Amino acid sequence: MFPSCYSKPTSSNNLFKRTSITKLLLGVFVVYMLHTCWVIYGFLYIKSCDRGKGDCISSYLANRPHLQLSIFSCLKPDDSELNLIIKIDDFDIHSKFERVVNVSLPLATRNNGTLHTVVFVHKAGVSPLKDSQQVHHVAQLSSYMVPKDTLSSHVELLKKQTVTSPRIGRPVSHWRSRLTLNMMSEDFTFNRGTLPSDVWRYMRVFEEENRMIYLPLLHIDELSVRVKDMMEINGSLTQLPLTISYEGLSLRQFRFWIHMQDVTFSLKHFGFTEVNIDEIKGVLVDTNLYLLALTALVTMFHFTFEFLAFKNDISFWRKKKSMVGMSGKAVLWRCSSTIVIFLKILEERSSLLVLIPVGIGAIIELWKVKQVYKIQLQWRTSRSIFHVGKFDESERKTTQHDRQAMKCLSYLVYPLSISGAIFSLLYLRYKSYYSLLINNLVSGIYAFGFLSMAPQLFINYKLKSVGHLQWNVLMYKAVNTFVNDTFACIFGTHPCHQLSCFRDDILFLVYLYQRRLYSTNKSKGCQYGSGHHNHRKPKAQ
Repeated sequence: MFPSCYSKPTSSNNLFKRTSITKLLLGVFVVYMLHTCWVIYGFLYIKSCDRGKGDCISSYLANRPHLQLSIFSCLKPDDSELNLIIKIDDFDIHSKFERVVNVSLPLATRNNGTLHTVVFVHKAGVSPLKDSQQVHHVAQLSSYMVPKDTLSSHVELLKKQTVTSPRIGRPVSHWRSRLTLNMMSEDFTFNRGTLPSDVWRYMRVFEEENRMIYLPLLHIDELSVRVKDMMEINGSLTQLPLTISYEGLSLRQFRFWIHMQDVTFSLKHFGFTEVNIDEIKGVLVDTNLYLLALTALVTMFHFTFEFLAFKNDISFWRKKKSMVGMSGKAVLWRCSSTIVIFLKILEERSSLLVLIPVGIGAIIELWKVKQVYKIQLQWRTSRSIFHVGKFDESERKTTQHDRQAMKCLSYLVYPLSISGAIFSLLYLRYKSYYSLLINNLVSGIYAFGFLSMAPQLFINYKLKSVGHLQWNVLMYKAVNTFVNDTFACIFGTHPCHQLSCFRDDILFLVYLYQRRLYSTNKSKGCQYGSGHHNHRKPKAQ
């Protein structure tokens, strides 16, 4: 006779049905990444047109013309009345510079109006309005936004609206204290048939002696406009300082920055707020490009392993019938933690791209709690009743070990949590009691959340088995955690934050040690889970 825990090996057809969807999605993801790499290669490598061969467009800068940079201010983009801000007669396109000038504010701008700037690059000694081969771009020197002191607190905003001034709380005109100019300084000859569409938007072409020539590619960098650099325009001020900076770019750099600018501002259609976009601007402007590429690569692998962990986690709990060896307290802790983090993100009014995945994760954790405690909702004609399933003897034994572990753990967690709450109450200020509660809970989760893994270690020790664990999900999450902790440790600014990075990884090493320690006991693995089934047919009794 065979042991009751023995199960026939899964047939190849059933295995194929279970894994075909995962393989298909991974295949689509790999094809997408290969396509992305090919697009990036085409983006970085553009073949120059051989002069005299094909339909070429030459650069106006090839003849080394004497250029002049003139910057004006005006109330409207098409206004003929221009006020000169700065003029650089001998404009060297290869030299980087930065200058600070004072700009006069018209009365309309001081009365919550708008001010524009027109940047001209033209022949030296010739008026830009009379030069047919000039290039120009228009940008705003002011923009409307809610005053910065009210962006961080909606409660303070309501108080100021009712107590001080009715102007506070609605968008007012702010001064952009920085104007960043870029121009492609590389003498590059384009092939008309393979001209990139993003470059074509900035290109002006004219014909001279049967040759097609394009004027200098001028670009005003909007990514350098940060919220922290803006100042509210006061009606009593007649002049404000403006920092003008210029840098020549290669063709690859020029295309990269205009792509980043287009992508950044398109995020508004996906629910990103002005504050979120400003943070992204800071990452793009203040971070090295190679570090950005490395971060994108790590993010790609992160989402891959996150998807695999997500898929296997749902599949594991959907088929789980017995809770022997599983820590219900740990599942309940993760559910509560996810809900608290969701409320924190909801309070901060974060982007929908951040809020929706966390909300879906909270729903899944609630479903896992239902699976662990065997909760069923029975609908009747008059009322609905929650029905909690009963545990068998083995499951009750696991529950006792779980309670014992949580009791020992509470001696450490409760004093630390209470002391942290007292510190927050005495030294930190919060806008409301709700915010105080949420922030204290979130701080406790980030500080002691790794301890929720400890009860499962204790249950494994008591049962002398790890066959009930979902090792594929643990492996995927361990890789994700290790990669994230490595980056946080390298780029973290606070020593305590760096030391706290690898706590989850240390506990996972204990899991691996337990797996090696208890792997020799095949009967335990067969009894408590599907982690160590021995599919060889045992001898008949």
